Amino acid sequence: MRHAKITNRITYWPLTVRRSLPAAGLTFSALLSPTQPATAQETDGQRATTLAPITVQAGPLESPTGPVDGYLATRAVTATKTDTPLVETPQSITVVTSEQIADTGAQSVQDALNYAAGVRSEAYGVDSRSDNFRVRGSEPTVYLDGLRTNYNYYTSTTRTEPYTLERIEVLRGPSSMLYGQGSTAGVVNMVSKRPQLEPHAEVGISYGTHNRRQAQADFTGPLNEEGTLLYRLVAVGRKADTQVDYVPDDRWVLAPSITWRPSSQTSFTVLGLWQEDKSGSTSQFFPWEGVSLPNPNGTLPTYRFIGDPDWDRYDSKRRSIGWSFEHAFSDDWKVRHNARWSYNHVDYRSLYADSFTQPGGWFGDPVNKRMLGRIAWGSIKTVRMASADQHIEGRFDTGPVRHKLLAGFDVSYAREAESISSDSPTYLGGGVPPIDAYEPIYPAYTPPPFSDMPMMRQRDIGLYLQDELRYGNWIAVAGVRFDRSRNMLEGRAEDFTHRATTKRLGLMYSFDNGISPYISYSESFTPVLDRDAAGNAFVPMRGKQWEAGIKYESLDGRLMVNLSTYTLDEENRLTSDPNNPLENIQTGKTRNRGVDLEMKTTIGRRFDLVGNYSYINLDEQLEGIPEHQAAVWGKYRFAVGDMDGFSAGAGVRWLSGFTDTGAPYTSSVTLADVMLGYETRDWRFALNVNNLFDKKYVSTCLGRGDCWYGSRRSVVASASYKF
Repeated sequence: MRHAKITNRITYWPLTVRRSLPAAGLTFSALLSPTQPATAQETDGQRATTLAPITVQAGPLESPTGPVDGYLATRAVTATKTDTPLVETPQSITVVTSEQIADTGAQSVQDALNYAAGVRSEAYGVDSRSDNFRVRGSEPTVYLDGLRTNYNYYTSTTRTEPYTLERIEVLRGPSSMLYGQGSTAGVVNMVSKRPQLEPHAEVGISYGTHNRRQAQADFTGPLNEEGTLLYRLVAVGRKADTQVDYVPDDRWVLAPSITWRPSSQTSFTVLGLWQEDKSGSTSQFFPWEGVSLPNPNGTLPTYRFIGDPDWDRYDSKRRSIGWSFEHAFSDDWKVRHNARWSYNHVDYRSLYADSFTQPGGWFGDPVNKRMLGRIAWGSIKTVRMASADQHIEGRFDTGPVRHKLLAGFDVSYAREAESISSDSPTYLGGGVPPIDAYEPIYPAYTPPPFSDMPMMRQRDIGLYLQDELRYGNWIAVAGVRFDRSRNMLEGRAEDFTHRATTKRLGLMYSFDNGISPYISYSESFTPVLDRDAAGNAFVPMRGKQWEAGIKYESLDGRLMVNLSTYTLDEENRLTSDPNNPLENIQTGKTRNRGVDLEMKTTIGRRFDLVGNYSYINLDEQLEGIPEHQAAVWGKYRFAVGDMDGFSAGAGVRWLSGFTDTGAPYTSSVTLADVMLGYETRDWRFALNVNNLFDKKYVSTCLGRGDCWYGSRRSVVASASYKF
């Protein structure tokens, strides 16, 4: 933060002042000391007095894991694993703060990313099973507090509750040098709410569309007078339906944490999580004809459920406990250790449409196109995962060059046990009866029993070394990492073991006026834990990205802009087999090119604004996403008469039309969101409406044969009390 350079002692004319500027993190104090000896001289009958000097001191900088006042965060740890200003990071990164999450009415993590540059949120429409988003054309690796959440698909984890998060950070582009195996898309790192020294207590309730009823609470503060023990307790309880019949969205969350700070050099925080969800699948996998293409019976409604109300479910349980430790040996050297153990259990059962036997059509009823064949799929999966990341950070000089060195290693272990049940439609020799998709009467169905699958184990270890260098206005980041990844499947004759070396290099010049042009190169390494239809093991995917851009942060810290352009190459990526859409093959090479533009600003004390535009030229071998997308959200605070505390927010999201290979065209869509609020010292009332005009739209249609609806209008009224 450039304003932190103000550290000199300044003398002011005689008056007594105490003024705080929280945006700048500075405190001005002027106190006349009664014991200060005064010197005087007579000049035209006036007596001149020299007062005690006024000291201008820089207050504490914004914490990259702590709360942010407003939408404009200036620091993050995700891009370098060190506390680094965004404007000094030679790679694109977006920070979504908890205030922005609340103001935009986000009900999930994918909702929270609706206004993040380069992110295609709601990639598979409204999906109660998982948060689906794409970054620069690919699916990013998801982390919580710097540690990976899962290795496999959505059935290996539980959706994160946004109310438990302080911020969400999106690092765009390959990031294996810091995080090991991961996609070319980059990293989405969620940061949990942590104990704070300043006491805060909040309770709230909300009610909204689909009979959504939620209660939540957030308590934090010191446990002793010395402030060496801090606590936080976040809780959420919800009963709700969804826009699809027979699919609930119930949740119970308890997230306690405690921090011990015996000195200013040492901090130890323990974070726990207990979460249970009861839901189903809003994804029905409807065929093209009836959603995007004409059907003689009309369009299938967005609320249509074609499963089995008694069998379908998506219930999950998550338990985790972890800690974050930091100790500073001196002003220049410190060590950090982060660890987490988690248990995740998912019971997923669904009867969904067979849109794959004849892609986009009605194979069991080709003339009338009413009776829809269904596929039965059930998975009961339990995943236990332990991970840890530890590193040492040191600052030193070599001549005129200032270094910030990071050396560390991370380890992880996951064990996955799964039982599955599956059945095919009757016209394919299976036992699943078809259903009239336009006037459903749910026939009785007895699914086959569950069968145990071989136990899978995953072990990873990585060693990394990074140096952030500064020479005058020049900033450079260079790093290298060595990985060993081993996947073991019970009963398999051989293990999948992969080794990789990944690199990263960035160069930036920071002008004194806040403009910082940069160029960077990064790599990714992704083991593929599967085989093709012939039984041959897939080789790891490898990616690399060149990115060039310009960042700008105004001297007052109230405007941030990032313009970037990139070329992203990947080898050995999985795509659907054109001869068998339910199987995957590995393509040779893919290349994406694009541009991201993001702006965040605070105008005066009343107006916050975020906006972005993204363009991507996507390789046609990859799953289709919009070529262009743009979004803008703003919140204005105002008074009504003598009553202050009112606010109004509005946003517009636009996505261009596109097509997945072989699929019908998905039309462009423009969506509007609004918010009205009133806030006092103790109370906050808000009304959020997302998809204001209740636009019925198709989120995507895939070349394999299915389509996904987007979210319909959601109206939620909330009230919270702070004490």
